[in-house]
Amino acid sequence: MKSLANEFFVTMADGARKHQAAHSGEYELVVNGIKDESDLAQQVALVEQMVASGVDAIVIAPADSRALVPSLRKAQQAGVVVVNIDNKLDSATLAASKVEIPFIGPDNREGARMVGTELAKHLKPGDAVAIVEGIPTAFNAQQRRLGFEDAMRAAGMRVVAVQSGQWEQAKANTVVSGMLREHPELKAVLASNDNMALGAVAAVRQAGKAGQVAVVGFDNISAIHEMVRDGRVTATADQHGGDLAVFGIEYALQILHGQAKPQDRRTPVDIVTAEKL
Repeated sequence: MKSLANEFFVTMADGARKHQAAHSGEYELVVNGIKDESDLAQQVALVEQMVASGVDAIVIAPADSRALVPSLRKAQQAGVVVVNIDNKLDSATLAASKVEIPFIGPDNREGARMVGTELAKHLKPGDAVAIVEGIPTAFNAQQRRLGFEDAMRAAGMRVVAVQSGQWEQAKANTVVSGMLREHPELKAVLASNDNMALGAVAAVRQAGKAGQVAVVGFDNISAIHEMVRDGRVTATADQHGGDLAVFGIEYALQILHGQAKPQDRRTPVDIVTAEKL
């Protein structure tokens, strides 16, 4: 797992545990995660610990799309089945390392485009918007930024600022506060996950602009639901975090049992608005 300080990954872990409880005779489960999403060294260390402990398979949501590849390559060389979920490993880095690791997850670009398209219904062409992206070296961060940009371009909006919030609420709060000061004409903030959307909502309120600057997110964590209902957040995307780990586990088991060959599989992503909660 990535950061267990993020509700999305806590939900993911809970989904995995529930699946294992229902299939306790089929496999044993070890759940690990890092303190925050920038702690790459700790996630690499966790992979190495799991290999040393003799696990048969690793299902990983990598904090970085490149930095985890060498340790996962070593895991494969040790005979461990590796399945990549949530954040896709970098294709060029995998190819250069001569590694093939299947990705099980949503189309993040399409999900972000859907969220951006919903936001555009509440704006006028030419309005100024800002994007708070995740960690720039993460594939899902890159894809969500592109999806937001796709939607804003199609709707004729002006993207006046793009800055990383590192997936973290406090960092996003600081970033958005600065954006609001620098761009007083700002009409919306597109946050690449709900943690950062929470920080953006707080920044908008602190700036005295509640109701004047729209905010959208991505992940559909429960902490965002009340804000979606009351309009502080216009929309988010549900990539079904509770199911993602399960999809990865089931696929890893199929590979272990010779029932499937490693290949990418797409999982669903849906738009969430007040009307759908």
